[in-house]
Amino acid sequence: MKKPFVPFAWLAVSLLLFGLPVEKASAIPAFARKYQISCQVCHSPASPRLKAFGDDFAGAGFRMTEYQAPRYFIPSGDEKLSLIRDFPIAVRLDGHISYNNAGAGSSDFGVPFALKLMSGGELSEKLSYYFYFYLNERGEVAGVEDAFLMFHDLFGTGVNLYLGQFQVSDPLFKRELRLTLEDYHIYTVAPGNSSIGLKYDRGILIEYGLPTGTDIVAEVVNGNGLVGAGPGHLFDRDKYKSVLLRLNQVVADVLSFGFFGYFGKEELPTDAVPLINTAWIYGPDMSLDLDERFIINVQYVWRADSRAVTATGPLVVQEDVLTHGGFAELIYAPMGDRSNWYLTALANFVESDLNMLDYRSVTLHAGYLLRRNIRLAGEYTRHFSAQKYGRASVGFVSAF
Repeated sequence: MKKPFVPFAWLAVSLLLFGLPVEKASAIPAFARKYQISCQVCHSPASPRLKAFGDDFAGAGFRMTEYQAPRYFIPSGDEKLSLIRDFPIAVRLDGHISYNNAGAGSSDFGVPFALKLMSGGELSEKLSYYFYFYLNERGEVAGVEDAFLMFHDLFGTGVNLYLGQFQVSDPLFKRELRLTLEDYHIYTVAPGNSSIGLKYDRGILIEYGLPTGTDIVAEVVNGNGLVGAGPGHLFDRDKYKSVLLRLNQVVADVLSFGFFGYFGKEELPTDAVPLINTAWIYGPDMSLDLDERFIINVQYVWRADSRAVTATGPLVVQEDVLTHGGFAELIYAPMGDRSNWYLTALANFVESDLNMLDYRSVTLHAGYLLRRNIRLAGEYTRHFSAQKYGRASVGFVSAF
């Protein structure tokens, strides 16, 4: 095993350097049209990031409990029929011009970088849905990613139940809602050909909030990502399921602390004798939100895999692979949700027994809102892994 790097010092120093000059499902414009409100009600400092009200809105099944949208359902005379008058649909379109991707020294027009159709809303007092379809993601048709039904306050228990596909990391920090092009890298890491991870999977998610400000989330997923159905139309390629449990405590409405644990077991795909891998993934997180003006998000993750297949023919199997890392994110918006501009700093760190997974970067991102739903963004990321280089981009993010 490697001599461990000092991760928290790395994250702290990175944020300090960039700081000197300066979460359920996405809300979409279809909801703003439905309730005839501004995107500012749910988003801050800019879309797609959700503020507390937006999180509550999503957690309530995309409904404002104190306000009924006018003429939302068609009066069919059948109380059992939920027929939406105007099907809610929205579009997100992103484009970026980048320079020095992968240290190659070349420029690139990445327009569109992402184009997706989104829809969601309530089907009844307790039932809601949400999905989006990527028409174009980095030049390819990615298909459906988020797609689920949600049962709000199931049987009057206060429990919310989601059934479908979603990101395993959604109860932590939602990758889809980040402001930067640079990802929360630790969420994307898996050793060898392991399918266990914190990205998309299919299963159920259950959440429950206690009066003490404690939130409890549990997930049971297939544990092999969004693979296509195999023999018998089965999506799970082995007999095992993966389980996640997370606890989060809110303190004084501005600070929250969380901890999660994830256990998975899988049959690794090989041409030889099947190999079984067990994976433990766990770690703390913290979020500080000072009136949407100054926000700090920190996540740290440890991962232990009993086996990792790192090559296919001849087969290379490594035992007891340890991986750890995290990120720290700082968001500054001078006027909170009324800001026309904002700054973001992001530091990523990953270290593993498998050198190919090592990753370190720091990112500075700035955004300006032309409209509430159209923003310009510029970003610079400095990579400090095996290849050291800087990557720059400018572009736009829009939703309508």
